[in-house]
Amino acid sequence: MYLGKEVRILLKGQAKDSYLELKKRTDKESQSILNSINRIKLILKENPQFGNPVIKKLIPKSLKDLNIQNLYRVELSNYWRMLYTIEGSKVEIFLFVLNIVDHKDYNKLFGYKKK
Repeated sequence: MYLGKEVRILLKGQAKDSYLELKKRTDKESQSILNSINRIKLILKENPQFGNPVIKKLIPKSLKDLNIQNLYRVELSNYWRMLYTIEGSKVEIFLFVLNIVDHKDYNKLFGYKKK
């Protein structure tokens, strides 16, 4: 509950695919990332604005095309990142996890160049 509203967390698209792929794997790194995701989900249920907000002009075009108005970034273990957006009503808050990516794919998504 956040401000008297139920918080629902939904994995969409790439995030759902990544999560399911991580669940299939049994290596330590995958388990560490999954534990990190589950820990963050508990935090987000209490405080949906826990992540770092991404400046609107830095939101990737691929996400802007999905009509994303706000974007938050949370750091996971092993330099992975989770990107999510918040939508709400008077009754509940929906938190849509859009991407769960490693550092390399995160840099590619935002167009960061390697030095």
